[in-house]
Amino acid sequence: MNDLIQATGELFSFLPLLFLFIGVLLGIVGGALPGITGAMMIALCLPLTFTMEPTNALTLLISIYVGAISGGLITATLMRMPGTPAAVMTTLDGYPLAQSGQPGRALGLSITASFVGGLISFIFLVLLSRPLSEFASRFGPYELFSLVMMALVLMASVSQGSMLKGLLSGFLGMVVAIPGTDPSTGFPRLTFGVTEMNSGFGMLPVLIGVYCISQLLKDIVEIGRKPVSSNATKTGIFMKLKDWKDQAVNLIRSSLIGTWIGILPGIGANIGSVVAYSAAQKMSKTPEKFGKGSEEGIVASEAANNATVGGALIPLIAMGIPGSVIDAILIGALMIHGITPGPLLFKQEPQLVYGMMSAYFIANIIMFVLMILLAARIAKLMFVNRAWVLPPITVLCILGAYATSNSFFSVWVMFAFGVFGYFLDRWGVPLGPFVIGFVLAPIAETKLRSGLGIHRGDITPLFTSPLSLTFLILSAVLLFWPILKPLWGKLKDRSQKTPSPS
Repeated sequence: MNDLIQATGELFSFLPLLFLFIGVLLGIVGGALPGITGAMMIALCLPLTFTMEPTNALTLLISIYVGAISGGLITATLMRMPGTPAAVMTTLDGYPLAQSGQPGRALGLSITASFVGGLISFIFLVLLSRPLSEFASRFGPYELFSLVMMALVLMASVSQGSMLKGLLSGFLGMVVAIPGTDPSTGFPRLTFGVTEMNSGFGMLPVLIGVYCISQLLKDIVEIGRKPVSSNATKTGIFMKLKDWKDQAVNLIRSSLIGTWIGILPGIGANIGSVVAYSAAQKMSKTPEKFGKGSEEGIVASEAANNATVGGALIPLIAMGIPGSVIDAILIGALMIHGITPGPLLFKQEPQLVYGMMSAYFIANIIMFVLMILLAARIAKLMFVNRAWVLPPITVLCILGAYATSNSFFSVWVMFAFGVFGYFLDRWGVPLGPFVIGFVLAPIAETKLRSGLGIHRGDITPLFTSPLSLTFLILSAVLLFWPILKPLWGKLKDRSQKTPSPS
């Protein structure tokens, strides 16, 4: 606890506090503008962190993360256009409540729920990260390999669209990670004689291409789209004591759901908000109001999607496993700064770990203040002509990709993966599993080869180790659940229809 207090105090110096304000503001603006997601904002800002101290770099990126998840509620509430996938459920009740003449109250409920969800997940982040890290430090290479495999399957199983497309996306991400230098032999592989390929596809050009360039192409195609807005006022933006009493159980329940779903590798805020919203509707005394401006629905969605941020940071810090797509980018940021994420992070970089926790806590406070003050004004950015916005973003993408290697090869890689990501999105193939597959594939390969080296080529411990076997069984169940679920339903129906013997 003393380390956490010390890290929090250090963040109140000028430079870290400036990064926190800038990061949260950038995240809110990016999250509020449909098409500019949190992942895109972090990928764009990642090159700016190359020369920073690791703690300051992670402070900036985490604050963008917090702001982006929260910022999506602005356009979801006022324009029925979720700025991020996490805010989709907020549109169901936030927009109808705003249209009924209470835009300030709709914003106030959303912002307060976001703040509370962030604080509750922060408590679990502090309490669970170190014990989970100490537990994970006992994992051998085979256990870590099977854990990575489970994360990939889990991400694919909850992806938008069919599970087959999610698995295909993850597999493509793993394939893209293969070219480069073989980590065991040191010889180039699948470089096709191209010298620039000896280091493989750079993480940053791939991320910027898949998330930024692909979205820019999509925005160019839809450049004529104009949003319809509700007039935003601050009337009713602060919750009263009665509101706190009425929503207390919903706030806590939804925050807990969001936190625990965030901990599960690869799922993300959109699933957390869906589950919390469904739970709130089932337990509500007035379920018929959901979808028509229900205050319970707004609170459940926003408390959960913000709580997933803190929850997702837990496996990242404790095990080096991304809880969401943005966390996969954060792992890339750690690697760029020469820091290996995983169970030893607490022992090797305790100051960085507690700095990340403190940054998340302070970012939530700053997010609450900025959202209360600026939400209505930020909504007006939606009406800025996109033809003015897209060119500078494109320039930033090019500069970011070029800065990784001072070579135009990285720029061409970025554009190639931008086109690739655009067509994946058009064909309904989710991009999340692709990114997580790309980030986790080298980790999985390294752990598998380490295990084979330790056990002299014997792969049987992968299936005989209790932990490894557990992860593999869970992976198999998740993989074949679409097939097993109908069979389970039929067996259940038969058991109910079979008369019991008298």
